[in-house]
Amino acid sequence: MGLSFLHLLLILIVVLVIFGAGRLPKVMGDVGKGIRNLREGLKGEEEGNAEPKDKP
Repeated sequence: MGLSFLHLLLILIVVLVIFGAGRLPKVMGDVGKGIRNLREGLKGEEEGNAEPKDKP
């Protein structure tokens, strides 16, 4: 069972009621920045694990 259009519409209405239409762009911008920082952190972690294994 996935989310139907009505479920997504109901979630959108609840979010608008909680945050208001004025604060919603700021909240979504903060969420986007958080996701971007998470991806950069994971990328940095993968590059850090690529060190050579034969250290003296």
